[in-house]
Amino acid sequence: MAIRRYVANADNTISNAYKENLRTRATGSNMGQADVSEVFSIYARQSTSSLELSRVLTQFDISQISSDRTAGTIPASGSVSFYLRLYNAETSKTVPKNFTMVAQAISRSWSEGDGLDLENYKDVGKSNWISASSTAAWTSAGGDYHSSPTFTQDFSTGLEDLEIDITGLVENWL
Repeated sequence: MAIRRYVANADNTISNAYKENLRTRATGSNMGQADVSEVFSIYARQSTSSLELSRVLTQFDISQISSDRTAGTIPASGSVSFYLRLYNAETSKTVPKNFTMVAQAISRSWSEGDGLDLENYKDVGKSNWISASSTAAWTSAGGDYHSSPTFTQDFSTGLEDLEIDITGLVENWL
């Protein structure tokens, strides 16, 4: 069995987190050029009922996968599996345990962004919590996603890599 890897051609972390002042949300920020993608949920930092979230947007070149299918580099539908695999990055900070990560396909085009700042959220523009690009807003804050299919993975230690079988989704794209 041969393994073929397709690497994302764009990614971005978008967030509605509060800035350091805990009054202003960083909804206009993006971290498209950061060396990691950061997923988090922060409860009760700003108030007892506050919730801060991030989302990771990841894009693959489907035309390359399609070309490989046409060329016979990858097998026909029903004879191949596709997995989304994202690797955990070590951190000195405490990580959550016993949670479920949800992955869904984005339903519209988006721009990667050129931000780097995962702490102060000073890099704004392109895709962010409010906008899919510098010229188009999301229909819903935090992004527009297909409701089906939905993929999930449970994390018991918080240190696991993400590995989800997305064969049906990729075959639908192809």
